[in-house]
Amino acid sequence: MLIKNLNLSFGINRIFDDVNINVPDDKKIGVVGVNGSGKTTLFKVILGLQDVDSGNITFFNKPRISYLPQVITDEVPSLDMSVFDYLLEGRPIAKLQQQINDLYIKTTTLSDEKEINRLLKQIDKLQSELDYWEPYEAEEVLLKLISNMKIEDELLERSLKTLSGGQKSKIAFVRLLYSKPDLILLDEPTNHLDKDTKEFVMDYLKNYAGGVYIISHDIEFLNRIVDKILFIDKRHHKMELFDGNYTQFKRLQEERETFLQKEALLQEKERKRLQAIVDKYLHGNEKKARIAKDRQKKLERLEEKAIVVEKKTKTASISLHQGRESTKHPLVIKDVSFRYDKASKKDVLHNINIDIPRGEKFLIVGENGAGKSTLLKLIVGELNPDKGSIILGPKTDIGYYAQEHEHLDLDKNLLENLDDFDLTENEKRGFLGRFLFYNDDLFKKVKVLSPGERARLALLKLTLMKANLLILDEPTNHLDPETQKVIANNLKDFPGTIILVSHNPSFVDNLGINRTMILPEGRLSYYESSIVQKYHYLNNRKKE
Repeated sequence: MLIKNLNLSFGINRIFDDVNINVPDDKKIGVVGVNGSGKTTLFKVILGLQDVDSGNITFFNKPRISYLPQVITDEVPSLDMSVFDYLLEGRPIAKLQQQINDLYIKTTTLSDEKEINRLLKQIDKLQSELDYWEPYEAEEVLLKLISNMKIEDELLERSLKTLSGGQKSKIAFVRLLYSKPDLILLDEPTNHLDKDTKEFVMDYLKNYAGGVYIISHDIEFLNRIVDKILFIDKRHHKMELFDGNYTQFKRLQEERETFLQKEALLQEKERKRLQAIVDKYLHGNEKKARIAKDRQKKLERLEEKAIVVEKKTKTASISLHQGRESTKHPLVIKDVSFRYDKASKKDVLHNINIDIPRGEKFLIVGENGAGKSTLLKLIVGELNPDKGSIILGPKTDIGYYAQEHEHLDLDKNLLENLDDFDLTENEKRGFLGRFLFYNDDLFKKVKVLSPGERARLALLKLTLMKANLLILDEPTNHLDPETQKVIANNLKDFPGTIILVSHNPSFVDNLGINRTMILPEGRLSYYESSIVQKYHYLNNRKKE
């Protein structure tokens, strides 16, 4: 991949400034940089989904590229399609075979030899493309991927619209691997992988014949796969390529930053010395003024070569408060059962019973598709149980954080998304600033935000609700570790009630969780860290 004179800005926010770099197409490369440096934007430029101001990105061999974004909802062509049909379409075998058959039939209706030869050449071209997709081995390849990614037969028959967020991501990952690309682009791919599946994916990608570019906060994942790091430098809006894995890059970067900080201190000392001479002698006699002007030129040259030291990344200022105290039992769930397919004999949730006292911190865990998000949607009233009842106390005020941020209005900007609250525009700007949204950010439509930015906006709306019962579905997805720590500290001190779905051990361990429910069986137990470890990375497989 040759990047030449690449320039891109969003309003006054510069992303890339005259970037020139040659990045191998066929290597395993980790793409790293601080939040907002342009990692996902680079992928969109590569895919032709984002225009640039000037410059271009070219590939020498025009690779087939497959992309797994952080959020895959908008990538699904038809939510009524079955999972297996969606996976099969990862390779256009059926389509190519039909096109070839149609052309053969057409040749039998023609008498013009020149036209027949033209169609035969077209058939040869299509046949070459079909051979690339290995039509005779393809089904076996897909079945092996389905097995290794632990996709159950029952799931293959379901329609895409019935899948949970974790299941959608996992299915999209299988389709991507099956699609046999020359270059794979992965944006935070481990959000929805259990330990066993993650191990398989790491080995698969490490030995993959094509190129793999990965954006990830998962250090283990990067270290196991990549042999080069593409660093996007937000300070200078440039890119730099490093040999080695992420840990090796980080060590080198820290050594470089230490050196730069020392150099910056020396430079600042020299700047002050020169400035003092200029201030003292510039308006003195001719000889002293000449010395001052000479020092002024040196000062200007010094300023041109000023060392920029990386500033500490800002963290969102989150503060959760309840408006009023709930009754002693804000939520009671009695014998609740639910199924999406009413014709099916299998419930997604069966005879679930929970009595939540005021102030409890309650954790829900389980495999992908076990019904975790479904149970939360039943509690908030987005779904209705087929059997049983959900009883909210008369003073229960719910604040719901949805895993896929469905409650954000994608066609409104950030300011407009706070219209539901009784706030002046200055108050809106103040709250948005606390969540790291400034200036032109406020007028961006939500649909152009990154998943991490959407997560911060959803958290802001949650804090403004002043609810006494928080319903949280994977609140740490897409957020950097520092923001996760801030959320954890807030939840730990929150005086109200919390019902949480999460399999992030470092996050959950410090919240003061009282009890845990394991789905789909609905078994209750007191909290143990080992339970979260068992369901690590959203979908760790439960023991029999």
